[in-house]
Amino acid sequence: MHDSILHILNTTKIRVQALGVEIHNEDPQPQFLKRDFIAAVAAVRADGRVPVITEVKPASPGKSFRDIPPAAAAELAWEMEEAGAVAISVLTEPGVFRGSLENLKAVRKTVCLPVLRKDFIIDRRQLEEAGSDLILLIAGILGKELDSFVDLALEKGFEPLVEVHNREELELALETDTKLIGINNRNFDTLKIDLATTEELAPLIREYDLDHGTSHIIISESGMNSPEDVRRVMQAGADAVLIGSALMESDSVFEKTKEFVQSVCWR
Repeated sequence: MHDSILHILNTTKIRVQALGVEIHNEDPQPQFLKRDFIAAVAAVRADGRVPVITEVKPASPGKSFRDIPPAAAAELAWEMEEAGAVAISVLTEPGVFRGSLENLKAVRKTVCLPVLRKDFIIDRRQLEEAGSDLILLIAGILGKELDSFVDLALEKGFEPLVEVHNREELELALETDTKLIGINNRNFDTLKIDLATTEELAPLIREYDLDHGTSHIIISESGMNSPEDVRRVMQAGADAVLIGSALMESDSVFEKTKEFVQSVCWR
């Protein structure tokens, strides 16, 4: 695992320790009426568009995009929704990614789309911090605990998105009850991006579903900078894509989102 990822995990552990024994959340997750991401993906596909999860992303390891306080996060999310995004991902890791729970809350109050909390979830108390429709669970971090975290997320009303980087992690994901599998094209050891990761793993998920009578939504994550990239991963078997950096680096989040949404025609 790359040093920058280890650094984020260490700071996350410190952050979790500060939560105390219990979280007293004024807006607990069970009170949320979860927005149906799976139905949203089907509707977008039926309309001939690409299901694009757009991301409110202030920074990434080694790169800062823009300052995004809650009001700006809400405005960006509104633009993304207007441009046809299927869901909004919000970074809440405050150190390297400079995200916040306040951004997550502001976005979900502003848009009608499903909202994903993207963070390094390592402790059950984090599932009590704030409500969202989806929550990211990283197989390479949770390891053998992944199954219990998926079960807990479902119990609390989240739709868990399990992220994998290789075949070993995919095997762990397929043993859980998640319906969503994210294939991260970024290597956790080198941080290099290769869209061939989706091309390798997506067919394995399709084969598993055929053999077991299951159905997973496959989301390709990281490394898509052009419509050509989107078409490549969709042709490999992805049902949806998650795009952050390319949007944050664009002059117009609205126009860039629209470009990705319209990059493949299913009709």
